[in-house]
Amino acid sequence: MDIPKENFSEWYNSVIKDAELCDLRYNLKGFVVIMPNAADVISRMYRLYEDALERRGHRKSYFPALISEKNLEAEKDHVEGFAPEVFWVTRAGKNELEEKMIMRPTSETAMYPMYSLWINGKTDLPLRLYQSGPVWRYETKATKPFIRGREFYWIEAHDVFATEEDALAQVREDMETTEEMIHQSFGIPFIFFRRPQWDKFAGSVNTYAADTLLPDGRALQLPSTHMLGNNFAKVFDVKYMDDEGKEEFCWQTCYGPSISRIFAALVSTHGDSRGMVLPFHLANLQVVIVPILKKGNEEKVLSHARGLEEALSQVFRTALDSGDDTPGFKFNKWELRGAAVRVEVGERDIESGKAVVVRRDTGEKAGVPFDELARRIVAIGEEMNISLRKRADAWFSGMGKEADTLEELRKAIENGGGFVKVPFCTDSREGEPCAEKVKEACAANIRGSKYGKEEIPEGKKCIACGKEARIYQYASRQY
Repeated sequence: MDIPKENFSEWYNSVIKDAELCDLRYNLKGFVVIMPNAADVISRMYRLYEDALERRGHRKSYFPALISEKNLEAEKDHVEGFAPEVFWVTRAGKNELEEKMIMRPTSETAMYPMYSLWINGKTDLPLRLYQSGPVWRYETKATKPFIRGREFYWIEAHDVFATEEDALAQVREDMETTEEMIHQSFGIPFIFFRRPQWDKFAGSVNTYAADTLLPDGRALQLPSTHMLGNNFAKVFDVKYMDDEGKEEFCWQTCYGPSISRIFAALVSTHGDSRGMVLPFHLANLQVVIVPILKKGNEEKVLSHARGLEEALSQVFRTALDSGDDTPGFKFNKWELRGAAVRVEVGERDIESGKAVVVRRDTGEKAGVPFDELARRIVAIGEEMNISLRKRADAWFSGMGKEADTLEELRKAIENGGGFVKVPFCTDSREGEPCAEKVKEACAANIRGSKYGKEEIPEGKKCIACGKEARIYQYASRQY
């Protein structure tokens, strides 16, 4: 990566400000104003993700942002997990409310009481709904724009099935959706971990989370998918009548890609010392045209550049920068903002019949005949997307480490971070004290075991308690 690990936070804050992605001056801590340069990209990410869900049979819905206190408290583990994070609504105008409400931190307790009304027989299953929008959590850790805040934008899918097998198949499908969108489309590498029991989603049977790494080696959780079993169904009476007329509790899953947090990973994964680099299909400007003006040729060059803008705008998101700034200033401005391709055109280019085309990711320059520009830019876009993903994958694969002792883990974490594979006694709740010991000794968190790859230690001792190790867990510092 081109971003120095030790300067990542400084780089990130600078890009957020200088590329006008968000404004931190909103006078509520943990809340930011997402500006058009970020909102436009986030909107494209939303559309792509929603399309992927709908291709797989999900349908969109909208549920209220307010949830009753009674609903929240219905599921014991869930309320214990979320109560410290909720924003309470206790008054309307001058009147105290008879029943307190919360701003939704997640929507299980809003949606499932309705599901119990909608589901009667097997013909009502499967039910697969999603909604997109903000949620609110009283985040007490240090906030960072897009990465961690008190309001964030996500998609949450909530699915209901007749059988455990169908629910588990949905969890696997959620993982496939994550691979398609996060890795293949957005170019962000990750590992799916099964979270240990002490760190699973409140009220679930198991949680599977896709974790990536930011340039400073810290982990960032992206989408997670949760096997809920019958836990919520039993609380909210989500049942169906089987073929023999017997009532059965449904099996449920939920899936939550935080689009605003994925945006943070997108900016951080592909950016460089000059600013943002984005996959071609997500860039706000796929083509920026910069006329090279000299005294006496202004009208000739600008006229030609306007013609190019009109033609290329039929195919790409295109802008002509005809302002009074110098070409160098314009180059830096659009590189900072992640314009994918720059087309330079001056009098000499017009005479030669070729424009200078510059790729944002590599800086490669090439002379391209005007009548071949559109075709060449399409090819560049495809090449950029592949190149960005391969570059990110190469860096990510080099961030895997192993440690057998706390001292080895501490050194690995301090030497660039990443995911460190460690022998561990268990991933049941009995392992939580060992996880706390790892956190105290190494300032690292246990992220979980790698999903889909059974890794059993042989002749190893738990890194924390010294008992026989029965599982490999992965540790890292986290956001």
